[in-house]
Amino acid sequence: MTITTTLLTAAGPLLQPNEGTGPAGDLPNRGTTDVPTGGSGQAPQVAWSLGDWVGYSALIAVSVLLTVIALTTLWWMLHAWRSRDALKSTSFSQTPLPAAHRFTLLVPGRHEQDVMGETLDMLATQDHPDFEIIAIVGEDDPETDAVVRAAAERHPGLIRVVVDDTAPKNKPKAMNLALQYATGDIVGVFDAEDEVYPKLLSLVDSRFQETGADVVQGGVQLMNFKSSWWSLRNVLEYYFWFRSRLHFHAGSKFIPLGGNTVFVTKERLEWSDGWDAHCLAEDCELGVRLSADGAKVVVAYSPEAVTREETPPTFASLLKQRTRWNQGFLQVLGKGEWKKLPSFRQRFFARYMLTMPFIQAATGLLIPLSVLMILFVKVPTAIALVSFIPVAPTLMLLAVEVVGLNEFGRIYKEKVRIRDYVKLVLGLVPYQVFLAAAAVRAVVRHVKGQNGWEKTEHTGQHRTGGAQPEVVGFASELTGSAASASSAASSSSSSSSSERALAGSSAGGAR
Repeated sequence: MTITTTLLTAAGPLLQPNEGTGPAGDLPNRGTTDVPTGGSGQAPQVAWSLGDWVGYSALIAVSVLLTVIALTTLWWMLHAWRSRDALKSTSFSQTPLPAAHRFTLLVPGRHEQDVMGETLDMLATQDHPDFEIIAIVGEDDPETDAVVRAAAERHPGLIRVVVDDTAPKNKPKAMNLALQYATGDIVGVFDAEDEVYPKLLSLVDSRFQETGADVVQGGVQLMNFKSSWWSLRNVLEYYFWFRSRLHFHAGSKFIPLGGNTVFVTKERLEWSDGWDAHCLAEDCELGVRLSADGAKVVVAYSPEAVTREETPPTFASLLKQRTRWNQGFLQVLGKGEWKKLPSFRQRFFARYMLTMPFIQAATGLLIPLSVLMILFVKVPTAIALVSFIPVAPTLMLLAVEVVGLNEFGRIYKEKVRIRDYVKLVLGLVPYQVFLAAAAVRAVVRHVKGQNGWEKTEHTGQHRTGGAQPEVVGFASELTGSAASASSAASSSSSSSSSERALAGSSAGGAR
């Protein structure tokens, strides 16, 4: 909502038509004065009605709020480039330690027959010596069930199928059901359409050993930025979140966990009774509870080791996804577990993030008011100047996004065209309006008690079979040895597959 309200409230005041200076005391486009200008240097006295006070105060409040949000967002977006030590401290090790853990990977899927089979096949190629995969499918979803069972037959002893017969169905319920069958001491979560880095489990295993963590949050990156105008901005959101902002939250010791590529010790999951089955942001809610109990949560990120995903295929699907996230944040806010976080700093950042849906919804509702004021109200010069303040950080944000898109293209070997930059700039205002609409919809659903899980469809738009990303800039110093080990790993993949099947055979057969 930052950009929309800024442009509407800032650009309008100076564009009001005026028929000249009018009588004495009537300044062009700047309101009226009841008392004529006095002697030299004497300021005119302005008499405002109650409506003027309310309207002008609202413009000032919105301008200040938008400025604060824009500056805060800009600070977080640039964190990784300002604090190289922080980025290095959250990177995977170049020389991972020998495996010391057994992993259980949960992959819930509902009506995911188009993508889930390939995801399971790719997960089965992990180079870690000890892991199992539990695919979760509903009893009322025969298409996905057939795909999942075919994958289990291709990888006997490694993939098990758990049938979710709960109702109504949602992701946390499915994972809680599967958790009962987990045999690993670390439980990881992946989505049905994920493309997972082949060495990820080995890197995460080493990260647990190096840090003594209870939770490790890995990186996720949306890929299909050319699919639609909104997918471009969606991709950049993920890029800046996992590339920079998440590292800031790691330093603040409040990390809102993501819904996949997240790993938690089974001991901690059993302590928490799994995920909140009624929360639409079960990942964030779990992170808050674990942090409040003193669990150690760390970030592990390297550009080439991210899990690749796709943006929602339709605008309506994206709206439902963002509504669900915002509504889940409101649920976590109302639940109040964040108040148990040990430090004021943690509680401050938790409150800020969890109230963001309210902030976005409020600024979104102020758009009609701003338009009316632009059309029918003469705004004094001082108020007009204040309304322009958010423009500067907004333009800086846009410049950073342009640079970020260029870097994204270089890292992931995607050609960024001129028209992509044009779409990025032109899509700024519509996308902010969309975010406000999703926030308003979330607040309305929350107030009405409509807590049903609105599923996001997946079609596999991100699967191109492209090369591994090039790691550029500072990141190349951290991950330079990854490429040299790639060929050796691929040459031993077939024998490793047999070893993994044997290692997972004790887990039991498909259910």
